[in-house]
Amino acid sequence: MRVRADMTPVRPASDASALAPLTIDVTRLAARLLEGKHPTGVDRVSLAYLQHYRGRARALVRHWGRWVGLGPSGSRRLFSALMGEAPRPERTVRGAVAAGFLRSEGIAPGSLLFNTGHSGLDDPRYAQQVRRRGLRPIYFLHDLIPLTHPEYCRAGEADRHRQRLRTMLQTGAGLVLNSQATARDLLEYAASEELRLPPHVVAPIGALRLPAPAPRPLLDGPYFVMLGTIEPRKNHLLLLHLWRQMIREGVDPLPTLVLVGQRGWECEQVIDLLDRCPGLPARVVERGDCDDRELSTWLHHARALLFPSFIEGYGMPLVEALAHGVPVIASDLPVFHEVAGDVPDYLDPLDGPAWRSRLLDYARPDSAARAAQLERLRTFSPPRWEQHFARVDGLLARIGAGEGGPTTG
Repeated sequence: MRVRADMTPVRPASDASALAPLTIDVTRLAARLLEGKHPTGVDRVSLAYLQHYRGRARALVRHWGRWVGLGPSGSRRLFSALMGEAPRPERTVRGAVAAGFLRSEGIAPGSLLFNTGHSGLDDPRYAQQVRRRGLRPIYFLHDLIPLTHPEYCRAGEADRHRQRLRTMLQTGAGLVLNSQATARDLLEYAASEELRLPPHVVAPIGALRLPAPAPRPLLDGPYFVMLGTIEPRKNHLLLLHLWRQMIREGVDPLPTLVLVGQRGWECEQVIDLLDRCPGLPARVVERGDCDDRELSTWLHHARALLFPSFIEGYGMPLVEALAHGVPVIASDLPVFHEVAGDVPDYLDPLDGPAWRSRLLDYARPDSAARAAQLERLRTFSPPRWEQHFARVDGLLARIGAGEGGPTTG
């Protein structure tokens, strides 16, 4: 499996934050690579952190209840494999972890510890290990959706996320938040639970720099792209019902819908439509196994990215599409306005007729609405990873100056 991050080069950490040893918990990245899974948005954030801090960091892998700290050489090998730079990454990961398991070099007390993927935080033993080892964790909080919108998550996920937040707030030396919307949800939650908030920073996520697209589209005729894991809150069902309706009505010309993303959980209705609905295969393309070159090509030639989610903590596909000059039709969510301003066209995620009218308009070569968004796009300045890590390094400097520290209570 290919796991790579084509991230824009970023500045090294500030001198103040570079004084403390740094460890990165890469358990989630290693597990997903070995399972043959493509990186999700959460994984892409973790890969960006790996790219930025790999020169001064060591790796931590949690395996069979044991915390395996790798030395400099093993960490370099493991980081290289996770970044997609090793010719046989799965073998390299297994070898590096096995060697580390046999001769774990430990993690120096007082080390900064990055956990950017929520991995393991739903287990109370994570907090116990952090305290016992005297570590100073910096956690990346992606959202509070399992608590604010549990209806879109798997059963039991609210309780697991509540434990993740307890781990973050009770042991964190610092928190990185991806948006003001996430920060507002966190502040409300912390106040309701009477928990303190560690030093924190809001640092919007940078856009993925995709490879150059192929000059020719991958299919004939106009099409739209929806990007993201197939799961209930993404609202794939709305678009599939619209396409089924338009196919039955004989709408002509009818654009194609391209779904880029892996099948997730509790989305049986979506899967049933994709697998058993007559007519949909002719106008709906599902690409669950899509590398960055193919993704770049799909986006570049699309009439727009469609993003009808019910709730998001950030909205990485929206930012990536706009950063690459692709118009977006999105749900009218506060976080989307926060990260994209007035550039996209916003619609109610339940208003099927409005989505149908807008996408059919965008499919036309003379669409005035699409041309207007392309004009607005000229002024769009996407968040950059350099800016993100400048804020994170500022947080590390504050922690290094004594503002944060391991929680022992």
